Amino acid sequence: MTTNVISIPVDPPTADAYQAATAREQRQLQVLLRLRLRELTSQPIRSLDEMLEEVGRHAEAQGLTSELLDSMLGES
Repeated sequence: MTTNVISIPVDPPTADAYQAATAREQRQLQVLLRLRLRELTSQPIRSLDEMLEEVGRHAEAQGLTSELLDSMLGES
């Protein structure tokens, strides 16, 4: 299989964890990321509003109320 190499910026702890992984673990991570990126890019692109709505519904289903969110953000 032919592959192309891309660079993706990550935070330092993520980079450190990847670099500390064994060669086998790095290959496994590469496969997982490749599959996830393919999945994400094969779907129609959603607007930011749609994504925020989905996140909001998920948070609400997990018990996060707007009052609790305001309190957490210090906006009471």
